[in-house]
Amino acid sequence: MIKNGTQHIASLRDGRQVYINGQAVGDVTSHPAFRNSIRSYANLYDFQARPENVEKMTFESPDTGRRVSKIWQLPTSYAELVERRTALEAWTELHYGFMGRSPDHVASCISGMYMGIDVFEQYDPARAGALR
Repeated sequence: MIKNGTQHIASLRDGRQVYINGQAVGDVTSHPAFRNSIRSYANLYDFQARPENVEKMTFESPDTGRRVSKIWQLPTSYAELVERRTALEAWTELHYGFMGRSPDHVASCISGMYMGIDVFEQYDPARAGALR
């Protein structure tokens, strides 16, 4: 099953401790400081999970055979790189580029580092191992 907005919101109700202005936040999904951003994230996942967007927004994991977000794809060809970029552009169009740390931000950083793992291996194999 492809992650949707309802699943994303539910995943944030995991007992995490978040503080704002020194005060504990109970449920981040309903707190006024976070709820609208969380809904914006949920909209991205709902868009990804729509049947008409599954091919554009997800790929089949070579490890599990399950469909996962293209934000985690490690392109092995120019065509896959373009497809991944198209998926990221589709998400960006939903928030017009105003979501500073959308889910693809961290995934792209980690994926990019992983794709250059040989640089990490040369510098420090232990750090490369941690990245792996």
